[in-house]
Amino acid sequence: MEEIRISVRNLVEFILQSGDIDNRKGTMADKEAMQIGSRLHRKIQGQMGASYAAEVPLRHRIDCGTYAIVIEGRADGIQTDSKGVLVDEIKGVYRDLALVEEPVPVHQAQAKCYAYIYGLQKELEQVCVQMTYCNLETEDVKRFQTDFCFQELEEWFNGLIDAYKKWCEYQIGWRKERTASIKEMEFPFAYREGQKELAAGVYRTIFRKRTLFLQAPTGVGKTISTIFPAVKAVGEGLGEKIFYLTAKTITRTVAEEAFSLLKDRGLSYKVVTLTAKEKICGCEEMECNPEACPYAKGHFDRINDAVYDMVTTRQDFSREALVRQSEKWQVCPFELSLDVSLWVDAVICDYNYVFDPRAHLKRFFGENVKGSYLFLIDEAHNLVERGREMFSAVLVKEDFLEVKRVVKPYSRKLERLLEQCNRRMLEWKRECPDYRVLPDVTVFSAALMSLAGEMETFMEDVSQGEAREKTLELYFAVRTFLDVCERLDEHYVIYTEMLSDGRFMVKLFCVDPSANLQECLNKGRSAVFFSATLLPVQYYISLLGEDREPYTMYAKSVFRPEKKLLLVGTDVSSRYTRRGYAEYRRMAEYIQAMIQQRTGNYLAFFPSYKMMQEVAECFGELNRGEAEVLLQSGGMKEAEKEEFLAAFACGGKKSLVGFCVMGGIFGEGIDLKHDRLIGAAIIGTGLPQVCNEREILKNYYAGRGQDGFAYAYLYPGMNKVLQSAGRVIRTDEDEGVILLLDERFTRRQYLELFPREWADYRYCTRENAAEEMRRFWEGRGG
Repeated sequence: MEEIRISVRNLVEFILQSGDIDNRKGTMADKEAMQIGSRLHRKIQGQMGASYAAEVPLRHRIDCGTYAIVIEGRADGIQTDSKGVLVDEIKGVYRDLALVEEPVPVHQAQAKCYAYIYGLQKELEQVCVQMTYCNLETEDVKRFQTDFCFQELEEWFNGLIDAYKKWCEYQIGWRKERTASIKEMEFPFAYREGQKELAAGVYRTIFRKRTLFLQAPTGVGKTISTIFPAVKAVGEGLGEKIFYLTAKTITRTVAEEAFSLLKDRGLSYKVVTLTAKEKICGCEEMECNPEACPYAKGHFDRINDAVYDMVTTRQDFSREALVRQSEKWQVCPFELSLDVSLWVDAVICDYNYVFDPRAHLKRFFGENVKGSYLFLIDEAHNLVERGREMFSAVLVKEDFLEVKRVVKPYSRKLERLLEQCNRRMLEWKRECPDYRVLPDVTVFSAALMSLAGEMETFMEDVSQGEAREKTLELYFAVRTFLDVCERLDEHYVIYTEMLSDGRFMVKLFCVDPSANLQECLNKGRSAVFFSATLLPVQYYISLLGEDREPYTMYAKSVFRPEKKLLLVGTDVSSRYTRRGYAEYRRMAEYIQAMIQQRTGNYLAFFPSYKMMQEVAECFGELNRGEAEVLLQSGGMKEAEKEEFLAAFACGGKKSLVGFCVMGGIFGEGIDLKHDRLIGAAIIGTGLPQVCNEREILKNYYAGRGQDGFAYAYLYPGMNKVLQSAGRVIRTDEDEGVILLLDERFTRRQYLELFPREWADYRYCTRENAAEEMRRFWEGRGG
């Protein structure tokens, strides 16, 4: 008999949700700080005496004929004494307990579920339900008690289960249809060389509940080769949901196309792509409250019906379909997409939805929540920096002064607490000529906790205006800082820094995100990290989790080597000490030589906008209008990016050269196939600019006996080089030239990072580069 498992908390929050979306109240004041709250839970539980049992696991199985519902959870406390049985639910909050006049209904519903299950198991006639609210700052406690007869609890609980059954019956029926279609599914293409082994490696990883790091050159079909075996694994009960994680929109589209291809071949599979709230919201300004947005008013009264209608009658869960459904039911399209994700088989989304503690999907990855999830992590090289960003936090001194200014007419207490925090940061500022590493922030974090509680109270009283907006912005920064404080360990460095604009900041810097990422990965069954650039693989293994013996695979390139010419220019350098007109002129000469051998579209990648512009000027002197030139600009909007790429159409009469910045929006994730791009020049080794944070990284890893320079500069830089070069060859029909222009590429430490398919590189100078490229194109019939 198939079982459907759900936690007590998820059940009551799902069935009993009601009312408006309103970000002005409630969601902040009632938000539980999990780690701080857990510590306080233990303290309260320890004070309750011998008759009080803490963290009591409870499980109830309901036989529904063809399936069973299993409800699980942990009661915070159960007290048994001469007065009877009391079931205790503890909630830690930041808000003033004077404002808590009655239990939050879904909180009390959790306690009632535990009371029913325990009462059923112990054959009780009466149970007392207690809600214990504790202020996380003051540790003040407020309790609410309600006595229930067991029959009353039973009738209430059965009503809850009856409302949930229709969802279970839909889920059971759909899974049967899905599984039957998976069993009939075959790989949609003839396997390319090595592709079958790749797919088998992914399946084996999932079967054995392991982690795989997959270096997969462009063109090997890594998207379909990871999705297909993952779907097969789901069909065999080795996983319940696939999360396909990406860093950029373009790769989400590729994943959508892969699933669509399988569905066209008979696969029954529901797939939703999560779009950022700002992109799917139809309002001019994202004000999520019933006064500003008609969809926010009564949203929770309608959302379950909207979701049920969509998942039981439709196969299309695209952004457009979600917007249409939100309009039909007058619900928020973003929240609709999150709720739909519960009932589909695959979720395509940004890394944030799994890994970011502030943005992850709590229904899948919250505290004490886990599942048999399969993580397919595309462009995995991006997760190192994104991981550091997700688990770090920053506070800026001047923000405290600004909020202090605007709240002064309203709250003397809040003004005073802001000044306390400002004074502590002022002391650090006086001791910090440039940047300074701190041993801890214990005293400062205590002051921040007091501040967070008072900001909660202030925002309960002040519902709009500049003072509230600025307070809210700082509040979120403070809450993030406090949450990260709970994570501080040997993987962090705390430092203060004078910023270039004169402001002063303190940062909790997650230098090594591996432990935090592993905590997220532990919520699922298996993970596959893949990218065209995962070199050196041990670097990524060390930073993207704590499995030190994962599986690794290097997919063989399907391209014939003769379709690519890789030249290393040895008489030019991007070193700071060499920069100047003469060196920029040499770089321009290489680019001019490249485009003169064959008319077509080219890209040139530079380490900075300044160098890009300087070389572009030199190129203009040489080229004199022979080729069209486009320059990337900082902060390009989506429409400007699309216009830039649209210029790379096939068959122009003149050559086109796009001047871009390495690691920017054109350095990866763009797909200029066939004649849309036939060559790229990569100027420099991509090393990040020397700055305080990079030096902190270098010193941290050097202190652990590793190559600090490689971790902070060399590996991230070479990844940008490899990504930029990867724009040239996208399909097995492509051909082109790649120029690596920097004498440092001749050194062993750089050559060791060349992928296998670069083994045929050749050295050149400005004297013979043109001849090398001319011979290449002649050999290609052009």
